[in-house]
Amino acid sequence: MGKRFCFGYGEAGANVAIVDIDYEKVRELAYELSNLYGIKAIGIKCDVSSPGEVNSMVKVVVEELGSINVLHNNAASKSANLEAFFETFEDYSLDEWRKVMSVNIDGMFLVAQAVGREMVRRKNGGSIIQMASIYGVVAPDQRIYEGSHYLGRQINTPAVYAASKGAVISLTKYLAAYWGHRGIRVNTISPGGVESGQNDIFKVNYSNRVPLGRMAKGDELVGVAIFLASEASSYITGQNLVVDGGLSTW
Repeated sequence: MGKRFCFGYGEAGANVAIVDIDYEKVRELAYELSNLYGIKAIGIKCDVSSPGEVNSMVKVVVEELGSINVLHNNAASKSANLEAFFETFEDYSLDEWRKVMSVNIDGMFLVAQAVGREMVRRKNGGSIIQMASIYGVVAPDQRIYEGSHYLGRQINTPAVYAASKGAVISLTKYLAAYWGHRGIRVNTISPGGVESGQNDIFKVNYSNRVPLGRMAKGDELVGVAIFLASEASSYITGQNLVVDGGLSTW
């Protein structure tokens, strides 16, 4: 999804700083965006769970692009160990829980803090968009995971994922109230399930829980991000925009 958002912002004419732990991927994507849209795009390596790296990243963005008007706080982790990530709740490791939380909520806090500090200093407002999930709003229906696989392995939605995404929504509301008088808007996007390598059984099970009868396509979230980044949403803050095909209505 991060890549799709970057293309969306580039197509809308924004200069884009792409931040990820994988420098080669963001460097290549920045080059592609610059050539495709004629914008200025830079790739920066950063571990968002590291305060030092986050502060250095923000400094580079300001030096290279001049200012930060929009933050799309998108980083999340399934960790390097999928067996540990998809473990049952009864056997879930505290170490794994902390690894995921260090990115999904600690990283969200650190990046919002560093960019928000810059927006406050600049005194020109801004828009912060944070990514949560439908499972930060409602609990997953465990029945959809019977026979469900992702990239060839049995899957579930672990509690650490749901808890971290619920925390993102609460952080968003807090920051919207905290920075409102500064003209800084803070909102959340909570996507439902997006097609990205799940097997057919999962797709059918999930789609049967959705009034629109299907999973989302990645591009269907980009317009929401552009809306929240633009002046079209100038009086919207503290909101959680749920893009789930209606799943949460049932």
